[in-house]
Amino acid sequence: MNTPVTLNAKRPWARGTMAAAAVSSARSQSVTKSALSVVDAAPVARADNLHITFSRNEREVRALRGVSFEIGQGEILGLVGESGSGKSVFGLALLGLLPSRPAPVVAGGLEVCGVDMLNCSTEERRLNRSNLGAVFQDPMTSLNPTMRVGRQIIEKSGSEAEALRLLDAVGVPEAKRRLKAYPHELSGGLRQRVMIAMALAGGPKLVIADEPTTALDVTVQAQILELIRDLRDELGCSFLFVTHDLGVAAEVADRIAVVYAGRLAEVGTAAQVLDSPAHPYTAGLLASRLSMTSPRSHPLPTLPGEPPDPSNHPSGCAFAPRCSLHVDACDAEPPELMAAKERLVACLRPDEAEGSLAEPGTWPEARPAGSTFGLECHDVTKAFPLPGPMFRAKPTLQALRGVSLRVAPGECVALVGESGSGKSTLLRVIAELMERDGGQVALASGGRPQMVFQDAGASLTPWLSIGEQVGERLREERLSRAEREQRVSEALRMVGLPVEVAGARPNMLSGGQRQRVALARAIVVPPRVLLCDEPTSALDVSLAAVALNLLGRLRRELGMAMVFVTHDLAAARLVADRIAVVYLGRIVEDLPAESVVTDARHPYTRTLLAAIPGSGQSRIALVGEPPSPVNPPSGCSFHTRCPEAVEACSTRKPELMTIAKRHTLDCRLGGAPLDGLDRSASGSPSASSAPLLGGAPLDGLDRSASGSPSASSAPLLGEDAIAEEIS
Repeated sequence: MNTPVTLNAKRPWARGTMAAAAVSSARSQSVTKSALSVVDAAPVARADNLHITFSRNEREVRALRGVSFEIGQGEILGLVGESGSGKSVFGLALLGLLPSRPAPVVAGGLEVCGVDMLNCSTEERRLNRSNLGAVFQDPMTSLNPTMRVGRQIIEKSGSEAEALRLLDAVGVPEAKRRLKAYPHELSGGLRQRVMIAMALAGGPKLVIADEPTTALDVTVQAQILELIRDLRDELGCSFLFVTHDLGVAAEVADRIAVVYAGRLAEVGTAAQVLDSPAHPYTAGLLASRLSMTSPRSHPLPTLPGEPPDPSNHPSGCAFAPRCSLHVDACDAEPPELMAAKERLVACLRPDEAEGSLAEPGTWPEARPAGSTFGLECHDVTKAFPLPGPMFRAKPTLQALRGVSLRVAPGECVALVGESGSGKSTLLRVIAELMERDGGQVALASGGRPQMVFQDAGASLTPWLSIGEQVGERLREERLSRAEREQRVSEALRMVGLPVEVAGARPNMLSGGQRQRVALARAIVVPPRVLLCDEPTSALDVSLAAVALNLLGRLRRELGMAMVFVTHDLAAARLVADRIAVVYLGRIVEDLPAESVVTDARHPYTRTLLAAIPGSGQSRIALVGEPPSPVNPPSGCSFHTRCPEAVEACSTRKPELMTIAKRHTLDCRLGGAPLDGLDRSASGSPSASSAPLLGGAPLDGLDRSASGSPSASSAPLLGEDAIAEEIS
């Protein structure tokens, strides 16, 4: 029988001198059937049966419902859960930043660095903030855009010397020069490092990091996670790391606390939670999380249903309506944390949690192609003029520098790369939302391509009903009102939404529901080409899995060609047939999705793979920041950061060449010898051996002696293709 216990368990951590000192003072840990406890130094933060309730629109929103746990000295605690679970509210409570108008109703206990945060005076709470630091998801909303970075850090640290020391500590290159920069002049990774430096000013005992890596590329995310671990080891400060991704939490945290509907579901060491989950919700999050080993033959397992309304929680276990292990006893009262499987879990059946999700089934049979091709781009270029000195040539940002891509009907190609590589610009050029400067784009007949954006909420009109917005694309169909409503209902059902949603406004829906509405609007008139720009990056892990499954099913059922932009190689591997890796406006590698783990040859692709949390590969350190697209490097664009670069890489521009069936590469050093390529004295392939993407030349293109299509190339082939050349 499971027995309620107090929540103060934590595991030892041994990294660096400060961690070693903490471990030496820790006493023995024991787990019994009746208790799970550790006698240790005073924690930096302790919550005891903490309740926080907000009043919104005459409703009581119960954000936290009896949360109890401790954060030890020098510990990194990962707080994991879906949006709306109460993670960020707990972080704000620790910082003393809960809103004052209207003030929430707070009950229970919360002590931070020895200060009672619920009963202390305003002045005591203000003074205690010197012991605390904060790093939020979007540094641009936290940094003052009108002030130089150095001035903002000096305000926190007290002197320029201390500001420089902090920037050096968080790994900002050329720290003295960066002090004079404005926030918009720094990359996303550098801005987040600046925020961490400001959080560390004054030597805090506890840093709250609220989704600090969610908006970052996978390579920058890996750097920030490593930085947090190193800072904990060197400075001995504690971290509360808030995230919706269990895999990211496992990379950095000593312990993981899983939160659901304002209550703790499971708490244990990172290894325990990741290797053997004891709560069905934890097991569901892990099963729906993407990895580079997720099977591609069937959809991802997903959690059924939606999280409960925070103003109307179930009387018993909040997860019961979504749980396959549900029994009548679950509805009696919310389960308390119990000692089970050497950790704490709020579940009556912890030994059955693993494998509790239903099997996801199989992908539907692909619809026969209705045309001979879907999409073809050849040598597309796009540059943006920038302001510059008068009477001088204006600088240009070279977003696309000769991109060629072919997508067959029913095929999905994923564009993968860091922010600023040109992925989204290419989508907008294809969608005719932006004019290209040069090159050609050919589309299959059947209307313009449809686009699904990253932020579905921003792409929906707030004052129109869902039915009105989905039905907008049916205006040219000349349907009766009843026929239009029928088509809208069919589109909503296809994306897994009830017909009743048609009468709702966007603000009445969850983030996952709004993303489904965006898909319904795109497919209500099935397009030949669907363009998806980071459609899952803003979603929780469980919702992202649902969206990826939906995209995989729809493109097979409707026979659409799809271009899927993402910075997540694991998502690309699941949803796509091919992966095209983009770097600084060029495709540097194109290969089958199923073989990306084993056959990737380009150093940049291998770097992206190694940066994925839980990949098991040693991270490949990149030198410096991505180069500016205003002044791309000579030769290979990646040579300034490439760990394998040789002198020739800086002077000779590589040519895209076929190295295997459906595998092309834009690198001279990429892995094994490129068999079958006739090389000239300079080491580059001959003209006849450099086909474009997909392993075969684009028919009808006149090739010059250099192996690339000439400026006078013939129009692209394809059914009713749109072929136009813009100089």
